[in-house]
Amino acid sequence: MRPKVGDNMLDLLADQPEHREQVRAGWGRGLAGEEITMVAEFGDAERARPAYEINFRTLRDAQGVRMGCYQFVTDVTERLRGQAELAQAQEALRQSQKLEAVGQLTGGVAHDFNNLLTIIRSSVDFLRRPDLPEARQRRYLDAVSETVDRAAKLTGQLLAFARRQALKPEVFNLGQKVRGVADMLDTLTGSRVRVVIDVPEAPCLVRADLSQFETALVNMAVNARDAMDGEGTLTLRVACGVALPTIRGHAGSQEPFAAVTLTDTGAGIPAEQIGRIFEPFFTTKAVGKGTGLGLSQVFGFAKQSGGDVDVQSAPARGTTFTLYLPQVPADERPARMRRQNGGLAPLGSGQRILVVEDNVGVGQFATQILEDLGYRTTWAANAEEALSVLAGDGGQFDLVFSDVVMPGIGGVALARELRTRLPHVPVILTSGYSHVLARSDTHDFTLLHKPYSAEQLSRLLHQMLGLQQDRDGPAEPDLDVAPIVAAV
Repeated sequence: MRPKVGDNMLDLLADQPEHREQVRAGWGRGLAGEEITMVAEFGDAERARPAYEINFRTLRDAQGVRMGCYQFVTDVTERLRGQAELAQAQEALRQSQKLEAVGQLTGGVAHDFNNLLTIIRSSVDFLRRPDLPEARQRRYLDAVSETVDRAAKLTGQLLAFARRQALKPEVFNLGQKVRGVADMLDTLTGSRVRVVIDVPEAPCLVRADLSQFETALVNMAVNARDAMDGEGTLTLRVACGVALPTIRGHAGSQEPFAAVTLTDTGAGIPAEQIGRIFEPFFTTKAVGKGTGLGLSQVFGFAKQSGGDVDVQSAPARGTTFTLYLPQVPADERPARMRRQNGGLAPLGSGQRILVVEDNVGVGQFATQILEDLGYRTTWAANAEEALSVLAGDGGQFDLVFSDVVMPGIGGVALARELRTRLPHVPVILTSGYSHVLARSDTHDFTLLHKPYSAEQLSRLLHQMLGLQQDRDGPAEPDLDVAPIVAAV
C-alpha cells in the first residue's frame, strides 16, 4: 500500500520500529532547525534494501521566520553500488601494483646477490686448493673482501630507499663537501664531461649523514654521466636559505633548506618514465650497466633526512636533480674531521667481554673473532640471560657487545638498562637493520654496522675500552661507527 497525502509516516511504520525511530530522529533534528544530509537504508532486511539520501532544509514564512522543514529524498542505491565497485577495482589494482613492485624488487635483489655470491663461492673454492700460489691467494682474498663491501653497499641502498637506514648525522658545510666530491668527479665522469661548480663562499650548514650524502651526490652524478653518454656539461650548484617546494604532492615548507642542484646536458627523461625513476631496480640502462638502486638511495636518504629530491627534465633538454636538506643555524659547529684508519689495530690483553647474540652461528663466530683479537669472552643467547650473568656490580666484565634485534628484550632496551644499573660498563650495539634504529628516536649508544670486519671491531673495542679507563674526554669515532641517530 503506497502512502498518500495526509498520512502520518510514524503511523505507517508502526510495525517497523527500527525505521520508525530513524524517521522520528531525522524529523526531530530537521524540525529543530538543523539542515542535515544523511544516507540510510530502508526496507525488508531479507530483501534488497534501497539506500536513500535524505536532506532536511528549513522552511520559512514570508517574513523569514522558521516554521518547519522540507524533506528531500533521493534513491542513491545505484550510485553507492557504483562507488563500491570502483573502490573494489581500485583496491585490486593497488594490490596488483604492490605484487608487481615486490616481484621487481625481489628479482633485482636475487639477481645482484647471486652475482656477488658467485664471486665469493668461486674464490673460496680456489682458496681451498693447497697448491694455490700466494699471489693468487691474495687476489682471491681481495675479491672476497671487495664483494662483501659491494653486498653491504647494496643492502645499504635498499635500506636507504625504504628509509630504514640507521643514520649518523653530523653538522657539515654543504658547499665545502660538494667541492670535495666535485674534485673526484672528473675521474668518475671521464675527461669528456666538463664539471662546473657554483658554490657560495659563505658557510651553508646542514645536519645529515655525510657518507650517505656523498653517496647520493655520486649516484646523481653517475646518472647524469650515463644520460650524457659520457660527453657534456655537469653543473653543481649550492643554494642556502631556500624554501622546500611542493614535490610530487608532498607539502612544502617555508623553513630554511639548503639545495644542491645537478644539471646535465643529456638526453632527458621521457614523461612516461619520470614518475618511476626513484623506484628500486627501475632502470633504462642495459643489463649489467647498473642496479637501478642509485636514485632510490637518493630518494630514501633525502626523505629520511627530513628533506626531499625533485627532478625536472624533458627529452633532448637535459635533466636537473635538486636535493633539499634542512639547514641549521650558522652558529652550530661543524663536526671535527674524522681521523683515517692507519696501521693494524692493537690487540686486546685479556679484557672480559660479554657477547649477547641470539643467532648461534653469529654468536660463535663473534666470540671466535674476539678471542683471536686477544679478549676473553662469555656468550649470552639473549638479553635476559645477559642480565642474569651481569647480576651484581658486573665487575667481571669490561664491555658488553650486543646485537640489537633479539626476541624478548632488545639490544637498545638492554643498553638502557645497563646504563642505569652498571654505568661503568660500556656497551657496543651491532645490527644489520633494525626498525627500532630507524624510528625518529635518538639513541646515543655506539653502533657497529653489520657486516663489520675484524679490523673495525678491533679498533672500536680499543677506543671503547680506552674510554672506560680515561674519563677525561670521549673517544673520537672511526669512519664506520658513531652514536646511533635515526630520523624518518
